[in-house]
Amino acid sequence: MKFLKSNIMSILSMTLLFTVVMLGDANAANSVFNTAATKLIELFKNAKMIIFVVGGFGLIALAFQAIFGKVKWAWFAALAFGLAVVAAANAIITYAANTNTATGANNDFQDTLGRGAGV
Repeated sequence: MKFLKSNIMSILSMTLLFTVVMLGDANAANSVFNTAATKLIELFKNAKMIIFVVGGFGLIALAFQAIFGKVKWAWFAALAFGLAVVAAANAIITYAANTNTATGANNDFQDTLGRGAGV
């Protein structure tokens, strides 16, 4: 009996953990997370366009300042690399998650680098 009294919290937390792990998927939870994922994908796609516009003007400004010696070229290179990472976000997430469905079932989260004039 002393064992139960001293370890009751551990036993209850393990029971709760196993209960949660063994539960099946709930339709409400799936629809909530699918809706949240869709909204986040749309948010990033819209924010990505703003990032590219502001980043493009920033690249031009940093290039002129670097040419005239006002800032270091490393700042220009860091901004260019950051914009390339944002452009390749889908490929990076797909590689890290090791699945093609990590960025949406319809691959809504498209790469900017993969889209050209003919693609």
